Amino acid sequence: VQLQASGGGLVHPRGSLRPSCAVSGDVFVIRNMDWYRQAPGGQRELIASVSRGGGADLDDSVKGRFAVSRDNIKKTMYLQMNDLKPEDTAVYFCHAIIVPNGSFNDQDFWGQGTEVTVSS
Repeated sequence: VQLQASGGGLVHPRGSLRPSCAVSGDVFVIRNMDWYRQAPGGQRELIASVSRGGGADLDDSVKGRFAVSRDNIKKTMYLQMNDLKPEDTAVYFCHAIIVPNGSFNDQDFWGQGTEVTVSS
């Protein structure tokens, strides 16, 4: 099982991006999926979560500008990022709790990160 994050890039302030996180491999169930970000010199912080049923939770720092969603058929999570600010510059990581096929246990999986730079 692997997570592949993509869709980052360089964008001007007030611009938009829509990174995605795709799950591949033999999966029985994907439980919660999350987006974290780590700014240069900073710690990794949780900014968005989405449950299997689509219930979403956003950190106050991105509420009103970002939206998190998932497509369970495509096994993909999205982060719609609008009105981007320079302080959103970070590497964005996806995380998921997954039960692989053949296992009975929840396991943590991380994507490799996709870089977002907001600059004029």
